[in-house]
This record gives sequence, structure tokens and C-alpha cells, in this order.
Amino acid sequence: MKAAVVEKPGVLVARDVPDPVIGDYQCLCRMLYGATCTGTDQHIIGGRFPFGITYPTILGHESVGRVVEVGRKVRHFKVGDIVTRVGAMPSADGSLQSNWGGFAELGVAVDHRAMREDGRPEPEWRPWRIHQTVPAGIDLRAATMIITWRETLSTITRMGVGQGAAVLVIGSGGNGLSFVAHAANLGAAPVVMIGSAARSDLGRAAGADACFDYRADDLKEQIAEAFPEGFDFLIDAVGKVGQANRVLALLRPGGTVAVYGVDDLDDVGLNPWKSSGTFTVYNGGYDEAEAHDRVIAFAGQGRLKAGVWLDLDVAFPLVEIGAAFEAVRERRAVKVLVRLNTD
Repeated sequence: MKAAVVEKPGVLVARDVPDPVIGDYQCLCRMLYGATCTGTDQHIIGGRFPFGITYPTILGHESVGRVVEVGRKVRHFKVGDIVTRVGAMPSADGSLQSNWGGFAELGVAVDHRAMREDGRPEPEWRPWRIHQTVPAGIDLRAATMIITWRETLSTITRMGVGQGAAVLVIGSGGNGLSFVAHAANLGAAPVVMIGSAARSDLGRAAGADACFDYRADDLKEQIAEAFPEGFDFLIDAVGKVGQANRVLALLRPGGTVAVYGVDDLDDVGLNPWKSSGTFTVYNGGYDEAEAHDRVIAFAGQGRLKAGVWLDLDVAFPLVEIGAAFEAVRERRAVKVLVRLNTD
């Protein structure tokens, strides 16, 4: 099969790799669509991912696939099911890694429920809770957004964002727009986005009450004039050094800050003397699986619309994976669809 492989930092190619061989609790999936991730994928390609990566590695973590074969102990997936977050596994000899292998023609889903029921140790099944089925009626292209939506919804819910909370989001990429949409869907008000002026319309479409250009020298003053009561939550979806500190004074005393982006994760910091009082730093992570059902419900209700993030009518073939990421780097798109099989 073909897969998108980062051979070494800066070198991304589509090439032949071995087909997966499934075990008792695994399903073979024919991969359908994937979506690019400006954060994780771009950092792996560039050799800047803040957590250890061994190259070469198969790229992609926002893909969906259709089950075509099941292992003998699989009970909760069946042939024909559409499954989220599936991807190719590392090679048996360790010569090819997977992070997380979503840009491939074939992938593997794991029946974590069956493993748990059969008494397998939790470390064996818990990581595979990301493999969840997509109900009928959801556009398979739009289903690639489920992964981003789950991660960010889990995060913002764990932070405590809810009805009437004032939320300020830094970032107008895939994650920033997701935090905006979730905050609005959870009843927060106002929801304000700091990002690229060119993406203000997307921010409003996602649910922002107002959008501000991050390049403005008087950014803090502009927002303070429009929203003098400040904010309960500040979410930095980019993680660039200094960006959160620019607007930290807008956080109300007792508020909460989360740095979700990884651009400068090793160096980004919060200066408490820039704040208006004591605040909490959220470091509770996320759990994709816990947000799956709620994301599916929001999507089904039309409250999460993939078209804000993706052009559903344009999908790059897997063999043109480099061109897909070039479109993202040139900011011609927030995210780009990749068609993983030709039929």
C-alpha cells in the first residue's frame, strides 16, 4: 500500500510500505479521507514536534476508514463500519514508525471494548478508545473533523467553560476555530477570537461574537475597549512565545488560562505580573473518547459545520500529499482534505 512518510525532517513523500497484518482484536480498514493538521503534522514534518519522534514515520492522525476485515475476537466493530482515528501501525522490525499513520491506504482499528471485557490490562486497550464508529448520515469527508473537535471539546469542557462564561481564544487555525465553536455551543458569551484578519469571517461563522487582528500593536487596548469586563477563560490555541502575555491583563481575577498550541511549547511562558490578579493554569489534558458522542450530536444538529474548516469539494490524492501541506503552509486553507484511496 501507499502511505505518506516523513523520511526525515523536511522530507515528506508518498511511497509503498507493507500492508498491515491484523491481530485478534484488530480490524483492517480501507482508509477513506484524512485532514491535515497545522499543529501536529506540520511540526512532525519540520522536525519541531516537542515530543520525541523517530524517523521515518507514517504521518496523519485525522483520518477515517471503513472496516473490511475483522480479527477473530472482535465483537464491537463489523465490516462496513466507519471508524475514526485509524491508521497504519509501525513495522514489525521497527524500521518504520507511525505518528499516527492516518495518511495511508490501509489502517488498523482496535476493538478496545472487547479487550477490556476479556480482562486485558488497561494499558493495552485504553489508548485505542480513539477508535469510535461514525453513525450513518455524516458526510465521510466531514468526519475527518471529528478528531479535532473531540480533542478541543474535551479540553474546553474539562476547563469548565459553560453557560455565560466570557472566553477569549488566541488562534484562527483549526484548533482556534474549534475552541470558538465549542465555547459558543456550550453557551459562553461573549466569545472573542484573536487571529488573522483574513479569517475573521470564519471566526464569526464558527460562533465568535468579535474577532481581532493579532498583528495590531494596540490589540489589548482594542479588546479592552470593546469588552471592558474582561474574560473568565483565555485559551491559547497557538502557543507562540509572548502572545498570551499580550492579553493576560484581560483575564478576570480568578480566571483560567490554557496553552493548547505547541508552536513554542518548550519556551512559552506566562508572566503573572502581566495579569490583573491571581489566575489558574489549566493542565488537565483531554480525552478524545469522552467527547465523541457530544461531538456527533453537535454535528448532527448542524452546530458544528465542517465547511468552516474544510473545502469539502476539494480533496488532494494521497500521492499529492506534499501539495496538500503546501496549501496549508501558504495559508490558502485552514485544513485540507486528502483522499486516501482512488475508488
